[in-house]
Amino acid sequence: MQEDEVIYSYTRSQALEDGVLVDATQIAMEAGFRYPIAITADLHARITPNEREKALGQSYEGRLWDVLFLASFAARRVGMADRGSFEVSLFEADEAPPHRTHRRTLPLWMVIGPGDQGEPVITIGFPEDF
Repeated sequence: MQEDEVIYSYTRSQALEDGVLVDATQIAMEAGFRYPIAITADLHARITPNEREKALGQSYEGRLWDVLFLASFAARRVGMADRGSFEVSLFEADEAPPHRTHRRTLPLWMVIGPGDQGEPVITIGFPEDF
């Protein structure tokens, strides 16, 4: 049997360097994870608060903590599966008048797979990111 030649591969390290993925390992370890974790660029952008939200006490670190804390519960629930879904509620505020505030529920996936060297890694993002 003849193996096909790989023409191009895109590694997790490259995705982290390019900003396609954003490393969240340090705070993830504080939330109880033992493996490297990255979030997708779309999720990173979504949890980054605008100026109005910052004025109301929202922070990127707090929102990321919420994502990772709830992901840790999802990880326990899925057991040995390679993916799991969970939701995070996000407080949002419009920057433009009349400055309405609302809560939005974000459906998220957590995918566990091999890293560049075959080590376990976790990626969290929106279902459409995968």
